[in-house]
Amino acid sequence: MTTTYYNGRIYTGDGFADSFTVENGRFTRVGHRIADGGVAIDLGGRFVCAGFNDSHMHLLNLGQTLAMANLSAHTGSLSDMLDCLRAFIRETNPAPGAWVQGRGFNQDYFSDVHRFPNRFDLDAVSREYPICISRACGHICVVNTRALTLLGIDQTTPQPAGGRFTVDERGMPLGQFFENALELVFGRMPAPDATALRAMLQAGCRHLNARGITSCQSDDYTVFPQIGYRPVMDALESMAADGSLTVRVNEQAQFTNLPALQAFVESGDFRRGDALFKNGPLKMLGDGSLGARTAYLSRPYADAPETRGLPVYTQAQLDAMCTYANAHGMQIAIHAIGDGILDRVLDAYEKALTACPRVDHRHGIVHGQITRHDQLARMQKLGLHVYLQSIFLDYDTRIVLDRVGAALAATSYAAGSLLRSGITISNGSDAPVEDPAVLRGIECAVTRRSIGTTAAPYRPEEALSVRQALDSFTQGGAYASFEESYKGCIRPGMLADFVVLEGNPFETPPNRLHEIAVCATYLGGRCVYGNGALLRGA
Repeated sequence: MTTTYYNGRIYTGDGFADSFTVENGRFTRVGHRIADGGVAIDLGGRFVCAGFNDSHMHLLNLGQTLAMANLSAHTGSLSDMLDCLRAFIRETNPAPGAWVQGRGFNQDYFSDVHRFPNRFDLDAVSREYPICISRACGHICVVNTRALTLLGIDQTTPQPAGGRFTVDERGMPLGQFFENALELVFGRMPAPDATALRAMLQAGCRHLNARGITSCQSDDYTVFPQIGYRPVMDALESMAADGSLTVRVNEQAQFTNLPALQAFVESGDFRRGDALFKNGPLKMLGDGSLGARTAYLSRPYADAPETRGLPVYTQAQLDAMCTYANAHGMQIAIHAIGDGILDRVLDAYEKALTACPRVDHRHGIVHGQITRHDQLARMQKLGLHVYLQSIFLDYDTRIVLDRVGAALAATSYAAGSLLRSGITISNGSDAPVEDPAVLRGIECAVTRRSIGTTAAPYRPEEALSVRQALDSFTQGGAYASFEESYKGCIRPGMLADFVVLEGNPFETPPNRLHEIAVCATYLGGRCVYGNGALLRGA
């Protein structure tokens, strides 16, 4: 059956049209004609574009987080956050001994104290339930005393490489875990079964569909390190097969050591997949986050001169994994927020490509927040792709100058410079670090300021136009995953993934872009989210 959508303001990726026709999950024609026969749907003048593509996020972790205490709505003070946890326990009534989890706190917003929470704070919520809360960035977690006991962590536990946990003057853990130390917690917690994994993934998909997202590039294989990657891969493949996967997933396959990566490659799993789910690049975590002061800088933090942050890998480890992946035909995407770790990542890419040159590798930098002019030149020379998160500007504009100082702040978050230098970009949310609301990300990309404000923009010369920002969430994402030949724009022959918006981003005041509502989301011509009003007559 053919379905023609007409009377719309349709951004095709190349220009504008007023109608298009869908048949067998693909666009068959785009333009000024209504197809003979089939169904015709009046778009009512609404805006339509290709389905949004979040090019770096954590789908499984997002679905898991949706069932946790939402601390992001209660992070104005430590006391409010603790009250939120108490209310969560009252409302959900967990079974005795069940883990209580929350995510989204940000100590920078606390008005009553100026520090991270610790185990004693969480003990005041409960000493019976084990409690684990994660900072908004996901690079820090805090547990209570009951959790420490169950996890077997005490003053004899050694500090891990590439991470740390804090201790008191007697050497007793304070319940605060940073970077690689998180595995001491999450690697020892109860693991979900196959049914629970599917439920989390489905919850994440529903959340994305409601925001107009039809594709994501997602880091899921280390969410539950105790079970390995295969159960997660199996869940995604089974959902793709039975139609319950309503977002196309390109897996950014994270492996934390060379033997694990070698086993993945040698198994042949890295080549598995189809248009709904496929394994994509090797994902590596180079450093931490700016908000947590664990992003690795080339110089001390301006507001914490005792630290430069935490590199997760040594240079030798980065080199070995990049060289192996590149030689075996894998794409690579490495999380690099600080300019210090970016130096190391660029060195590793240069060594890998020198040892085994590749023309169209599309290796990438995930985040690329704190950068210098010389690093952008190296990125261009190496042919790298950058996975941006413009939404980070909502918070980071408030802290970047204090964290890194004037010199680095004056060269960072360089979206416009990346494009002008010929470096390809895509955009995303890093969900659940940020909510994957694409219009919020587009607003930050365009305004360079916090959502909904009219404050002076941060580095306005780096702003993207509405079209560039929209392309970064559609065509740019498809390019990042080698999928630009069949998705990312509205063109005959392309997959019919599209989103219908209530407002037109090209005609909306920049500081109100976040207010545009998603009316409906279609995957392969099938409606996976909609309010019903648009679909009458379908």
